[in-house]
Order: sequence, then structure tokens, then C-alpha cells
Amino acid sequence: MFARFMPREGRFFDLFNEHAAEIVQGAEVLRELLAALGHSHEDVAKKTAELDAIESKADDINDETINLLHSTFITPLDRDEIHLLISRMDDVLDTMQDAAGTVALYDIRRAIPEAMRFADIILDASRAMQKALLLLNDMDNGPAILTTCREISRLESEADQVLRDAISHLFREEPDVRELIKLKAAYELLETVTDICKNVANILEGIVLENS
Repeated sequence: MFARFMPREGRFFDLFNEHAAEIVQGAEVLRELLAALGHSHEDVAKKTAELDAIESKADDINDETINLLHSTFITPLDRDEIHLLISRMDDVLDTMQDAAGTVALYDIRRAIPEAMRFADIILDASRAMQKALLLLNDMDNGPAILTTCREISRLESEADQVLRDAISHLFREEPDVRELIKLKAAYELLETVTDICKNVANILEGIVLENS
């Protein structure tokens, strides 16, 4: 009888998946934004606004998750794991937004091939993250989740190499110091997105190992 009045565990996995979908959409818009550089300044502004809206929606999902965590008596995962996971997921979109804002603020208007390499890696890592989160509601999926997390880690390593190559190219080929500073800041933020994707993967690995 008493069990009927106990708070339910809530829909944490649904919220994780909803947030992951926003991350993938954000990565797609970020790629479109970077592809527009050198072609359409208006498209860059439009895509920046789109990414801001996606980030705001993801913030709402983050807030809903935290509120649900406070009101739920029994949770499907450790409470600290839930809080850390949704917070790091939110950091992914926050940093995408920062990267887009930096491109807009610095008024970067030329095409940047290196940035497109980052954009492709970010999109792949975001889709891999979404794939892992869709499997999280069943710990029988543990091996598949761990495999996907290793793919995210590989993509982060690839982004590290892209950053090294991009910075090296900047210092060798870019004569305008102001442009060098602008592009370096944009590259570093884009690479940071992949670092945070790896952080999410590390949290997922920990959850799987703890619950296996």
C-alpha cells in the first residue's frame, strides 16, 4: 500500500535521449554554420541564432532532469552519476555555442577547411554519444555502450591531431596576427567540444562498469 505513495523513478533515460537529440541537432547546425563561412554572412548569423535556441531547449531539459532528481525517491542510476552525466552533456552544447559565438564575435568570414574537419568529428562524436545513451536503459547493452565510448575516445584523439596540425599551419602560413589569434581561439573551442564528448563517454563507461 505504501509503495503507491513513493515517488516514481521518473523518466531519466527519456530526458538523456531528448538532450542527446539536441546535441546532435546542435552539431549539425554548427557544421552548417562553419560551412557558410566565406559564402554567406547572413547564414552564419542565422545558424548562430538557431544554435542559441537549441542550447536554450537543452538547458530546459537539463533543468527538468535536475528537478526530477530532487523529487525522485528511487533513481535508476546513482544520483551523482545522473547529475554529472546531464551536466557534462549540457557542457557539450554550451561549448558548441561558445565556438559559434566566437566565430560571429570575431567576424570570421573566410572559409576554414580545418574548422570543417572539426565539425565532422564533432558530429560523429555527437551521434556516437546519442547511440550510447539510447542503450543506457538496459545494462545488457553494456558491451555495445563501451564499444561506442571507445569510438568517441578515438574521435577525440583525432581532433587533438587536427588541432596540432591547424595551429602549426596557422603559425607557418598566416601573416595577419589578428587573424591568427581569431582562428586559434575558434580551433581551440572546437577541439574542446570533443574533449567534453570524451568526458561524457568516460562517465558512461563508469556507469556501465559500476552496474555490470
